[in-house]
Amino acid sequence: MPHFLINSENIQNNFINVSDTDLYKHLVKVLRIRKGEKVLFLDENEIQYETTADEISQNSLLCKINKQYKSQRKLDLKLYIAQAVLNSDAQISAIQKSTEIGVKGIIPLYTDNCAVKESVIKNKIEKWQKIVYESVKQCERADIPRVYECTTLEDVIKNFEQIIIFAEHSAQSDFMSYVKNHKIDKTKDILVIIGPEGGFSDREFKMFRDRNLPLITLGNLIYRADTALTAGLISVIIGVNYE
Repeated sequence: MPHFLINSENIQNNFINVSDTDLYKHLVKVLRIRKGEKVLFLDENEIQYETTADEISQNSLLCKINKQYKSQRKLDLKLYIAQAVLNSDAQISAIQKSTEIGVKGIIPLYTDNCAVKESVIKNKIEKWQKIVYESVKQCERADIPRVYECTTLEDVIKNFEQIIIFAEHSAQSDFMSYVKNHKIDKTKDILVIIGPEGGFSDREFKMFRDRNLPLITLGNLIYRADTALTAGLISVIIGVNYE
């Protein structure tokens, strides 16, 4: 069952009052919640509430809290993804998968071979944040990742100390081999970078080499960018925890 996001201000005397118009309509008009049915909520403090619908009026839904606890459904790594923006469906998939996997932030990149114009990307940020919210509900995670403003490779690498770049061309090693020789601090931010479908440009590869940034392979197969994003993030999570 998905959970729904509420503010702790709506909680009083062991009841949650769903007065937000959009959420009320979704629960009562679309999902047709009935009295006695179970509803899950999550507040801004990462507290999960197991409730049952108690009173349904024309403007609000009152749910009785049966159980509440600190949600543990979040990744214990400060993992961020910076990815070259893809065409519509693939980009939505990339955002959904990043959210489900547990990243703290999604950073849209405008790269040399980016398939989408920079001006278009800037107008999509709000929409992508809404997709994040919907994914958070579906996977019941406790925290909400942020979709940042579009930036460039040059700017994003200035803000992170621990950077992993997945790129088949010029890759130096697989991630498990990399972590055997390079200590990754789990308490600090980790940035994973994924390029566009057309790959990074020669200029961008030179920039990576000049800055001595690790280029990691995902294996012998060539993945679509949104698939590479999923495989790359999971590889980092497994590799960092394995070491």
